[in-house]
Amino acid sequence: MRSRYRLAVYLTGATVARTGDELSGPALLLLGLSVDGSAATGSALLAGLTISAAAGGPLLGALLDRSPRPGRLLAWALLAYAGGLGAVLALVELPAAIVVAVAAGLLNPALAGGWTAQLPQVRGGTPLERASTLDAMTFTAASLAGPGLAGLVAAYAGAPAAVALAITLVAAAFPAAWSLPATEAKPTRPIRRQLADGFAVLFRNRALLRATATSTVSFVGIGIAVVCYPLLGAQRLGNPGFGALLLTVLAAASLVANAVLARKPPPPDRTVFASTLLLGASFLLAAAGHGMMLLLAAAVLAGFAEGPQLSALFAIRHREAPAAVRAQVFTTAASVKITGLAVGAAVAGPLSALSVTAALGAAAGFQLLAAATYVLVGTSGRTRTPSPARAA
Repeated sequence: MRSRYRLAVYLTGATVARTGDELSGPALLLLGLSVDGSAATGSALLAGLTISAAAGGPLLGALLDRSPRPGRLLAWALLAYAGGLGAVLALVELPAAIVVAVAAGLLNPALAGGWTAQLPQVRGGTPLERASTLDAMTFTAASLAGPGLAGLVAAYAGAPAAVALAITLVAAAFPAAWSLPATEAKPTRPIRRQLADGFAVLFRNRALLRATATSTVSFVGIGIAVVCYPLLGAQRLGNPGFGALLLTVLAAASLVANAVLARKPPPPDRTVFASTLLLGASFLLAAAGHGMMLLLAAAVLAGFAEGPQLSALFAIRHREAPAAVRAQVFTTAASVKITGLAVGAAVAGPLSALSVTAALGAAAGFQLLAAATYVLVGTSGRTRTPSPARAA
């Protein structure tokens, strides 16, 4: 009963914090628009908040791995991140606000990999793959609720109120993070050595490297597709709002897929490979579709692939990462994926200006490249799964 309670508290805190994070992006975009009427201000704030995540992930993960009470360190990181968003809200004016956003972004991996790395401590008797699926569902639920809340609050109370709500939600997860259990005492090592060990695990463990490389390439394509969906709504359905609806359908399908698979998750390694092919098929369908039904089907197909891919990635990392560097593996891999998503979004701008169909074709091409990456990395060396003794 106690283990179920711990898992419920963990999932609740993760959902609340991640909803605040998903809300903060659209809220900052709307805040910038409300300041000077230009989307460039909000875009600069959001870019500043996300661009530093790749730098902060490895160090934050290493500190969590070293701490005997990682939950408390995670709680303070959440509070500092919320404080950074508050400072951005107070400053608003560029360039000072961008500098603060970059500093706050260093702590952003705490909301993704930092939480997920603590899952083995709270799962109790729940099978790890099932617990990973439940954890992945918190991301999907957050992606469903966050943007909608941002738009609703901004419409009725203004963009600053939307940012304030994001801050409140992230800070509200403080007690859940603080209550995470202590871990066994770890030998003290120089931080430089620990960082090197974490990177070595990612690059030498074939299963981890394969999953990380495949998902990163896949996320470049996902980043392109996310930019294309609003354009699909505007060009083929007559309203950019329908593009946002397609993204909502995608997130809902992802949540349903993980809910169905939670009882008996499929083998995670095969799921990572199959999901890239399914994503590629969905983007090709979206490129060819001109009616509402075809575009909705493409969004549903993408959701059926994206949700299981995320839960499979979590399961592989939990299975392969030694406990001594687990948090660093999670935060570093999450940072790399965020970078892939950002690259895709940047590439999507000029591509979609030429042709939305061509941009979606490129998104599908990246999924095929991801599948090829899976095969090449998998055959270039023998996969080694740590024994329980080595993982301990």
